[in-house]
Amino acid sequence: MFNGMVEYCQLYTGGSIGGAVRLNHGMCDTVINWAGGLHHAKKSEASGFCYVNDIVLAILEMLKYHHRVLYVDIDVHHGDGVEEAFLTTGEIIERGYISEQPGNYSHNMLLRDGIDDDLYYSHNVPLRDGIDDDSYESLFKPIMTKVMEQYQPGAVVLQSGADSLAGDRLGVFNLSNKGHAACHKFMATFDVPLLVLGGGGYKIKNVARCWTYETGALLGREEQMAEELPPNEFYEYFGPDYSLSIKSKPDMENRNKKADLDKLRTMVLQNLSHVRPVGAPFQRPPDAMTTDAVATTKKERDDDSDSEDVKKRQLGGGSRGVKKQRPWGNQSDSDIVIGDDDMDADYE
Repeated sequence: MFNGMVEYCQLYTGGSIGGAVRLNHGMCDTVINWAGGLHHAKKSEASGFCYVNDIVLAILEMLKYHHRVLYVDIDVHHGDGVEEAFLTTGEIIERGYISEQPGNYSHNMLLRDGIDDDLYYSHNVPLRDGIDDDSYESLFKPIMTKVMEQYQPGAVVLQSGADSLAGDRLGVFNLSNKGHAACHKFMATFDVPLLVLGGGGYKIKNVARCWTYETGALLGREEQMAEELPPNEFYEYFGPDYSLSIKSKPDMENRNKKADLDKLRTMVLQNLSHVRPVGAPFQRPPDAMTTDAVATTKKERDDDSDSEDVKKRQLGGGSRGVKKQRPWGNQSDSDIVIGDDDMDADYE
């Protein structure tokens, strides 16, 4: 627990849900919420520094408009909260590239997870310590190409945990920021709505530089970004090189041998061939942030309020109107009535 935790959860979760709504309505092609991506949180418990799973809530919003949503996780740790939420449904496919450290993955490093018919909708790719840009790309691009062809998602959510970078305090990979950003650039080429979220990262100066670079890459401005950081109030934290780049460590051993990676890639591609085609059309529920949803909720509350008023009048009481505004929608249409005593004429 910490001061402002509730507000913090509201901000990062609202950012992800709001981004999903914007993508659903075609207001933009890509949405970035670096504060989001808390992939460990469960429905009824916090886990791994994650309190509310904004990813799950954003995906549920996307599923109102899209048959299938692809979730890609390049955090060094397993996105267990997201996988658990959709373990028995084929509406979302999860693709995780994770460390095979003991305790990092609760399913004994299986390459495909799920229950019965949904067995192949969650693929976790276990990687050994020290994987570098070239080795990572040799898996990521062919696998994601096959996923997009076979699964045909209507939208993509990309969790961008920066703990897979070289030098992270908890991570054991050896990626540069350019190798990390290559995943974002590649997923953007498929021309489907893309929600980009943050995630882990335990070396703050690397997290800041990585996500800054990836923002520029997604905007197509990476060539215009200066390598040398400009003077600023946090300049001293980026020493000794004071540059935008995060380089792989040349002295770190890559324990992922080419033969092992080739075998792993072949196995994952074979599993993907079992993914079923897109199903029948579905009936879309109301959006989370539209006047339709607000009006429905208002009517339900008004009905409840009317019932309470009747009960109170039967007991000799009344109800006073108190204006309360909701944090979304047209405020004149979203006021609700709470409290006690009579309804005055000055409340409208």
